[in-house]
Amino acid sequence: MSLYVEGLSKELQSNTNKMAQFQEVMRQQLESSMHTELEKLLSTAKGAKAEVSKKDFEGFRNLFHRFLQVKGPSVEWAKINRPPEDSIQPFDKIKAKGLPDNIADSLNKLVVVKLNGGLGTSMGCKGPKSLISVRNENTFLDLTVQQIEHLNKTYNADVPLVLMNSFNTDEDTKKILQKYTHHGVKIHTFNQSRYPRINKESLLPVAKDMAMTGENADVWYPPGHGDIYASFYNSGLLEQLIAEGKEYIFVSNIDNLGATVDLYILNHLVSQPNGKRCEFIMEVTDKTRADVKGGTLIQYDGKLRLLEIAQVPKAHVDEFKSVTKFKIFNTNNLWISLSAIKRLQEQNAMDMEIIVNPKTINGGLNVIQLETAVGAAIKCFDNALGINVPRSRFLPVKTTSDLLLVMSNLYSLEAGSLTMSERREFPTTPHVKLGSSFTKVQEYLTRFESIPDMLELDHLTVSGDVTFGKQVSLKGTVIIIANHGDRIDIPAGSMLENKIVSGNLRILDH
Repeated sequence: MSLYVEGLSKELQSNTNKMAQFQEVMRQQLESSMHTELEKLLSTAKGAKAEVSKKDFEGFRNLFHRFLQVKGPSVEWAKINRPPEDSIQPFDKIKAKGLPDNIADSLNKLVVVKLNGGLGTSMGCKGPKSLISVRNENTFLDLTVQQIEHLNKTYNADVPLVLMNSFNTDEDTKKILQKYTHHGVKIHTFNQSRYPRINKESLLPVAKDMAMTGENADVWYPPGHGDIYASFYNSGLLEQLIAEGKEYIFVSNIDNLGATVDLYILNHLVSQPNGKRCEFIMEVTDKTRADVKGGTLIQYDGKLRLLEIAQVPKAHVDEFKSVTKFKIFNTNNLWISLSAIKRLQEQNAMDMEIIVNPKTINGGLNVIQLETAVGAAIKCFDNALGINVPRSRFLPVKTTSDLLLVMSNLYSLEAGSLTMSERREFPTTPHVKLGSSFTKVQEYLTRFESIPDMLELDHLTVSGDVTFGKQVSLKGTVIIIANHGDRIDIPAGSMLENKIVSGNLRILDH
């Protein structure tokens, strides 16, 4: 019996080895085929663009190689631990230190970087999302420039703005930048990489040449904001800023209107003793039920690490979404050492989990794009830290529901910064859910003669063909539902408090 078991064991081992060998041969073949296809594509590139594309493809090859090596989930659930107490500091503790008289010296070591690669398509707009008007005719980009200009004037400092564009946003953004020439802010740009989408079946690029129009309009993609490290380094701008005496970047999404330069966090960064210099700070904030999919910080293999929902084994997704076990989430407001980025890039030590993003293009072709997230690199930096900041530092505008909040009297605007109105009695933001008739910005704007008074609003749900007259006031919980074929016009001057409105209500001019 024991001889039989031993024989069976050897056979299984042999089969396992053969399988591993077969998989390795397949991997090598795929890498070889990919290399051939990329070289073919590069041969069609012209002039200066050829050199840029060559660097982009080096990054893509590296990502593709790592993608082929990945086996199973990138985390073992049993090895996940809560971060140690001192690795996530409460903002109040950082603020309690106060500010030194020479805070301007610290500001002169700072660069503000905004992630500006996204289009406004999800809100029905053409061109870069940063050029959508969000408040008093000011765009996301206008507000960003105003904030930094105010900072530079107030402290007689020189904080530059850097925009990470993508091939989708670069041209339109550069045209607009001319209007900020006299704004007292130096503005630099660099471009994210351009990677080829790959056919889900063959795992080869869909593109036939380097063109970006016609048949090729859909075959390229910017590979997520984790690409910032390589693109920033390759652009030469990183070196330039270090030579100018800059030490840290403050990175955030351009559509997060709460992501302003915080002097207390900056002071905490620059006041650390040399041997314990913190190279990476991630701003986190308390999770609510609306944030259950947001990435969270964990302790893993002795390092602080970002855990995203895509990395979680299916059996543990509900546990990940729990507000009790994982209490905080990543705002994507990050403070990062420039010299550390340079070191890690030169050592090829920037290790970020790969996000496989499936898409459908060209009349039904299934493709995948390989991406990375900027926060995932936290584990590579020394003395990384989380700071639990107030919710007010996370004010993203992803939908017209978010836009309604920031356009309303809930917020006051000063020097490009939005702050919650002092007249609101509680600090939480109302929950607003606008239906599909409001999805596109242009249509949304036609449905409001003026933005309602929302100072005392807790919850608003609007569905169907609904319009709002001037000077409407909404309080408590308001639900307005126009069924299919019906229309509801909320009359000018109406005050709705804890009301459900449904059916048909037309107001016609005569």
